[in-house]
Amino acid sequence: MKILVTGAAGFIGSELALRLLKEGHQVAGVDCYTPYYDVQLKHDRVARLTPFDTFKMHKIRVEDEDAMTAVFDSFQPEIVVHFAAQAGVRYSLDHPREYIAANIVGSFNVIELSRLKGVKHLVMASTSSAYGANQKFPFEETDAAPHPLTIYAATKLSSEMIAHSHSHLYGTPTTLLRFFSVYGPWGRPDMAFFLFTDKIFKGEPIDVFNHGDLKRDFTYIDDLVESIRRLMDHPPIAGEPVSRGDSLSPLAPYRLVNIGNATPVRLMDYIEAIEDAIGKTAIKNMLPMQPGDVKQTYADVSLLKAITDYTPTTDVRTGVKAFVDWYRDYFKPE
Repeated sequence: MKILVTGAAGFIGSELALRLLKEGHQVAGVDCYTPYYDVQLKHDRVARLTPFDTFKMHKIRVEDEDAMTAVFDSFQPEIVVHFAAQAGVRYSLDHPREYIAANIVGSFNVIELSRLKGVKHLVMASTSSAYGANQKFPFEETDAAPHPLTIYAATKLSSEMIAHSHSHLYGTPTTLLRFFSVYGPWGRPDMAFFLFTDKIFKGEPIDVFNHGDLKRDFTYIDDLVESIRRLMDHPPIAGEPVSRGDSLSPLAPYRLVNIGNATPVRLMDYIEAIEDAIGKTAIKNMLPMQPGDVKQTYADVSLLKAITDYTPTTDVRTGVKAFVDWYRDYFKPE
């Protein structure tokens, strides 16, 4: 099968692309290697993909309509998995325009080109941040999400709505994925699990927001990739819900799906798991709540189970140890 993966130099995109290549699929990758974090890490991720002669990388921005059109024209993908985005909740507080360009304009280009080229299934990454100020737990895909707390979340919600309107008007089968705190080997250096690990190894203080009174539904990368891979084989069909709580649109072949571990973990317990894996106690800088943050995330994954017969199962201590082992191997700290 011919599959286009945007954000293929990213954490999740590179892991999914590697899985698809090992399965024997043809994969075209798109990424612009922004310097938002260490570009070398992105190149090293892609270096795992380039040995496959069924892979081709395109260094372009998704907001570049002409360049993206050329990729679609030359590759003719059957499935598109769209991960490319300006990521990071906190970075969006000071750099909102970058989110509008990549996450709205770029996503529109992918959505429109998928329609024009008759893509069989468009799979798009969204975020648990879309639930915003929602206080009903666990978060269900059918919950209203009218109050995003950051520009990042707002741009993701905007892309969800654009994708729905296109699916309704033109019939493109579309699945939106709301990710919950993904972590693991080859992860993003701007995320808490990576920052904590890096600073603990170096003996530097870690910033612990809301004095540690936070809970997160941490999702291990292997579980996430397995979930996405299974969902790719199940494009939504209008009028054919799979369960009572299906988020399938009543107007389109469009669906929202949570991917999380469905087990919220106290932030302090997560930090303790990192400390134990490293064998060193963190110096903690206890701080108030960060603007745009939420106290808890918690995914209802019953829809994922109904569609794929799979739910994430990796516990935090197992996942954290795997990440710390990778960190040691990649960075070789003293």
